[in-house]
Amino acid sequence: MVQDLIRDSTIGQIVNYVSNGRLLPYPEQRPGYVVPKHFLLPSSERKNYNAVASDAATLCGDHDKTKEGSQVSSPPDTEIKREPTASTLALDLESQQKQVDDATTVPDPYLVGWDGDSDPENPRNWSFRKRAFVAFNISFLTFSIYIGSAIYTSSIPGLMTEFNVSLTTATLGLTLYVLAYGIGPMFLSPLQELPLLGRNPVYMATLFLFVVFQIPIVTATNMNTVLAMRFMTGFFGSPALATGGASMADIFPESQFAYVLGIWALGAVAGPITGPVIGGFAAQAKTWRWPMMELLWITSFAVVFLSLFLPETYEPTILLRRAQRLRKLTGNPELRTATERSEESQSAREVIYESLVRPFVLAKEPALAFANIYLGFVYAIFYLWFEAFPLVFIDIYHFNQGVSGLPFLAFIVSGSITYTVYCFYQKYHVAPRFARAAAANTKVAPEIRLEIGLMASIFIPTSLLLFGFSSKASVHWIVPVIGAALYLPGIFLNFQSILMYVTSAYPAYAASVLAGNDLFRSTIASVFPLFGRTFFTNLGLGPGSALLAGISFLLMPVFWLLLKYGHVLRQRSKYAHSA
Repeated sequence: MVQDLIRDSTIGQIVNYVSNGRLLPYPEQRPGYVVPKHFLLPSSERKNYNAVASDAATLCGDHDKTKEGSQVSSPPDTEIKREPTASTLALDLESQQKQVDDATTVPDPYLVGWDGDSDPENPRNWSFRKRAFVAFNISFLTFSIYIGSAIYTSSIPGLMTEFNVSLTTATLGLTLYVLAYGIGPMFLSPLQELPLLGRNPVYMATLFLFVVFQIPIVTATNMNTVLAMRFMTGFFGSPALATGGASMADIFPESQFAYVLGIWALGAVAGPITGPVIGGFAAQAKTWRWPMMELLWITSFAVVFLSLFLPETYEPTILLRRAQRLRKLTGNPELRTATERSEESQSAREVIYESLVRPFVLAKEPALAFANIYLGFVYAIFYLWFEAFPLVFIDIYHFNQGVSGLPFLAFIVSGSITYTVYCFYQKYHVAPRFARAAAANTKVAPEIRLEIGLMASIFIPTSLLLFGFSSKASVHWIVPVIGAALYLPGIFLNFQSILMYVTSAYPAYAASVLAGNDLFRSTIASVFPLFGRTFFTNLGLGPGSALLAGISFLLMPVFWLLLKYGHVLRQRSKYAHSA
């Protein structure tokens, strides 16, 4: 397993290419590999057939001459080799012709695909241990980028002091990062859908650039450099955030996808949660540069580790590389994968339209418009916590900068409990409904995915109200911590619910739907931290939280209407799956 992991990783691919397959070889590159007969060119086989037939005719003619009296003698002390008889040649000819005929009976003989349902190169056929390890790698990649958003908040006080800038200007470093990783997938994620590239080259190239652009932040001598480089790091970090779920879908079957997507989502949430914890102590003990150095260390390690142990998971890319090896081995240029053949008819204009235009076209769909607005609102409040926590735990409870980040760990506790409940819900409520539908040969409506999201929506205003009105010196600090922790079930289950729904309702356009949602929610969320402290300072923590809770209450009936009448919207849409 380890050798295959390294072979399929970025470094392994380079070693295999440079050594021409001698090091870390694939089955097609090992001695003794037998090429399937139907991959051989019939034209070359027919040439062999004609050549053998001509030789047979010649030998038969010579045999007749011998019968007429011609005597053939052999030189002394030499071995006489027995020539094939006409009957043997006829059998050989018949065998070769049968091979040619067999090739023509194979449906689409030049189509390169998996070698049966148990092909070990198919990511969904990997052992559970291998898939679990790869899932950990993908989650670690996502964590490494997501931690970069919130770890910056620990540097804001130091940036304000050193560069003499306002709080709003310093907070722009968070805003530009979040905005950039919403814009980035519009340009970078489509590259991962190209079989010629696949997931890994984009992941590793952009992660490397993330590290490179992080260096000017650590050494910056002015605020403009920090802001510009924060945007660039967010932009190049975006593939890990946008496509991590798709990588999970590459290696796990549909029946397990909801579970593994939840694990990946927890890894994503853990990044912003732990960022202020580790960054706060570093900024307190040293300077604002140290949280940025910690991010540089984490992502540098990720580059080395994942370059060695993160294999390619995108099926069209794996099959394309197999087809390239087989074309080189057989000399048959007609060997193609299904994706290669379909892409031959796709114009550059269509590719650009799908990646840059279609997400905005789909955003006008009522169901998707609600998904974008609601998740954007939920996501924005999540980033408001990074402005509210210093007001509460530093100004009211007088925690120091390092300790003031520890309340974020409450999100990890509530997240673990939420994920456990979510797994039980999937196993004992959702899975049986799909099983009954399959037995009855019917379909389950995508709207069932919204049920748990609607139920979890109540956690959002509850969390806001409890946190806002309990943040007083007369109330123990654990109460607002519990109030904040209750927000995690709301955001986690809403994300799982709505994203599963939109991909189920628009399966043919899932990539565009997710890219559009990522852009809209990141854009909305990026703006909120800019006025977060002013918002809570002017209105007060209680009234400010009450206002946000009221907005969430107003959105809940819309959520219910989508659950109730979503099937009607799908029937009227030319993009949605109406069944």
